[in-house]
Amino acid sequence: MSIYTVAPVEDLSEELAKRGRLKLLLPMLEKRIEEGDEDSATHSAIAKIYIDINRDPEKFLEENPFYDSLSVGKYCEKKNPFLAFVAYRRGKCDKELVEITNKNTLFKEQASYLVERQDLDLWEFVLSEENSFRQQLIDQVISSALPKAKTAEEVSIAVKAFIAAELPNQLINLLEKIVLENSRFSDNSNLQNLLLVTAIKADPSRVKDYIEKLNNYDPIRIADVAIGAELYEEAFLIFKKHGENVRAVEVLINNIKSLERGLSWAEICDEPDVWSTLAKVQLERGFVDKGIDSYLKADDPSNYDRVIFIVNQSGEYFEDLVKFLKMARTHIKEPKIETELIYAFARVDSLVELEELINGPNVAQIQAVADRCYDEEMYQAAKLLYNNVSNFSRLASTLIRLKEFGPAVDAARKANSTRTWKEVNMACVDAKEFRLAQVSGLNIIIHADEMDEVIKYYEHRGHFEEVIQLLEAGLKLESSHPAMFTELGILYSKYSQEKLLPHIKLYSNKMNIAKLIRQCDQLHQWNELSYLYILYQEVNNAVLTIINHPIESWTHERFKDVCKDLTSVDICYKALDFYLKDHPLLLNELLSVLSPKVDHSRVVLQFRNTSDLPLIKPYLISVQNNNIPAVNLALNELYIEDGEFENLRHSIDTFANFDQLSLAQQLEQHELIQFRIIAAYIYRKNKRYAKSVELSKSDLIYKDAIDTAAASKDSKIAEELLTFFAEKSLKECFSACLFTCYDIIHPDVALELSWRFNFTDFAMPFIIQVMREFSSTILSLQSDLNQIKEEKKKEEEDEQNQDEIQSEDDNEIVFDQGGFYDSGFNSNTGFNQNFGGGNDFGNF
Repeated sequence: MSIYTVAPVEDLSEELAKRGRLKLLLPMLEKRIEEGDEDSATHSAIAKIYIDINRDPEKFLEENPFYDSLSVGKYCEKKNPFLAFVAYRRGKCDKELVEITNKNTLFKEQASYLVERQDLDLWEFVLSEENSFRQQLIDQVISSALPKAKTAEEVSIAVKAFIAAELPNQLINLLEKIVLENSRFSDNSNLQNLLLVTAIKADPSRVKDYIEKLNNYDPIRIADVAIGAELYEEAFLIFKKHGENVRAVEVLINNIKSLERGLSWAEICDEPDVWSTLAKVQLERGFVDKGIDSYLKADDPSNYDRVIFIVNQSGEYFEDLVKFLKMARTHIKEPKIETELIYAFARVDSLVELEELINGPNVAQIQAVADRCYDEEMYQAAKLLYNNVSNFSRLASTLIRLKEFGPAVDAARKANSTRTWKEVNMACVDAKEFRLAQVSGLNIIIHADEMDEVIKYYEHRGHFEEVIQLLEAGLKLESSHPAMFTELGILYSKYSQEKLLPHIKLYSNKMNIAKLIRQCDQLHQWNELSYLYILYQEVNNAVLTIINHPIESWTHERFKDVCKDLTSVDICYKALDFYLKDHPLLLNELLSVLSPKVDHSRVVLQFRNTSDLPLIKPYLISVQNNNIPAVNLALNELYIEDGEFENLRHSIDTFANFDQLSLAQQLEQHELIQFRIIAAYIYRKNKRYAKSVELSKSDLIYKDAIDTAAASKDSKIAEELLTFFAEKSLKECFSACLFTCYDIIHPDVALELSWRFNFTDFAMPFIIQVMREFSSTILSLQSDLNQIKEEKKKEEEDEQNQDEIQSEDDNEIVFDQGGFYDSGFNSNTGFNQNFGGGNDFGNF
């Protein structure tokens, strides 16, 4: 192995370089290179030797790809700065290159390198304000580097760097150098655009000159930049030079704000687009007529929406709008155009043209136009339009506004709408066209929910008779309904009361009685109200109404008939009070009706409190069969008061349900003997026999006394009475008493009294009868005793025969001494112990 191939070149060359003997390595290094060695250290070392011996070093540095540029460059910095630059350029050692060129004023080389390098970061570094050599570099870039640039990219990167460094003036100089001095980039559109944009921003005074000299820039873009920089005249020049007439007029009118110049320019160009642009601005700025004229010159209907809006908003210029829309209609078949044309005809009162348009083929929204005309009170136009679209409801409304009421009724008939009929009706009422109002009203009142509004409309205007006539006519319709009859009744109640009751009687089954009741109650129409209550089966209220307002509403027959159906007992008594005060002679007739409903005791009490019982005597008689104490008592009192003792006696006998003893006490002091007799009779009925006998004795009514004593079945009372007769020497009465009280007077008492008072002859019938009864009794007892003896004997014989039969059958029957005999039977003797045995017959 040769030493040339193994020697460490890097270390070796470094040591020899320190001693200035690097050239000693040249043979070895050349040999290695010849052998194909590509080691960086080898090529770097031989590069340094060539520099030292000046063997075409620049060419080697530019062509050799293997040496270390940084190492070689550092080596050359002091020996030959240009070769250092070459080495750094080859290795793109940007920082070192900038330093060596700045240090050795190699700005031309630095500028060339920057252009070729195309590195924005490097440009930013060298163009920064911290670089004290920036201006020298910029001068070289502008004067030598960029004019020699080979590609547009190199120029573009440099321009971007200048822009980023915010060096507009330097950039302008740079671009002028490139663009205006007939370089290869003179026609580059981007550079021309950049020059103009930079001038606009940095030096506006140069812009017009550039616009004249340059031709290959983007006029739209540059003009927009100029507009953004408020260089409006320059923008106008650009558009003018490049034939952008629309944009030019936009600058004049929008930026320069000169409609006069815009108009002049439009006249010069005479292009539709220019006129349209001008027209739009004129329109927006309030020159509506001029704007429309400009649209007409442009023959442009495209902005018809805005034209229509502005004209409608202003409320003027409709004649100009007509012209515009006629032109637009020739180009566009659009509903809005024809719709607004119709409206414009209406505004200018061109009804002939309007009618021609709507009667011909069209796509207009006629209904919408008609509504607008109606709302804006253009009724003649609206009339034509509504008629065209057969909107008879709105047509009727329009005719009303035109005071054409007859045609309005015809239109309403065709519309057949309740709302329309109401509108026509109200208008006719206001105009006092009552015949037509009735025609329309009849078509409304057939709807119950609409009728009330119509009636109120008439009433509020004081047309009472007319609204009554309307409803009277409505009753004749087949479609009449209960509400119609009811409301007519209410109108009669308010304005024609004499017709109300006949109306109620005639149509009671067709009306809302409850509603009419409220009306009559409010107006205090008591007769009608009571009648309505009866119809409504509110009998209680009907009766109360009659009671409270009898002058207007009472008749006896009706009141009596109504009371038959009363359900409130309290009202029954109020009715009785009412009749007691106002019609006492008719009370009994009313009571005959109320009898099944009232408490008769309460009725008696009610009239007793007012001392008016005599008034209701017939009633009391009619209800006495119910045997009610209060009624019986009241009627008895009336009999006593009237001296009707026979009726009193009949009442007492028939209806005993009252306090009889109280009545008897009342009667026993009566001045008439007939009532005292009745008192005694009452005592007898109530088993107060002693008291009754005393009364009869005091009034010398001995027969009643005898009958009472007999009825008492009390021997003491009878015997005392018998004694009284004996003492008073009333022989006949004595005999009659013995006869009547025969069964309760002891014979010994009778014999004693007859003996004492020498009444034997008068007592003899009694004595004979007594003896007869005694003998008959003894005979009857003897007969009964004999019969008993025979029966007992027969029983004994039957028992004996039975014992014999039982002894014969003892083999078949087993006697059970515990259950065969009943209690009270003696098994030894065979006799029933209950007879007492033997001949003992008890009390016999």
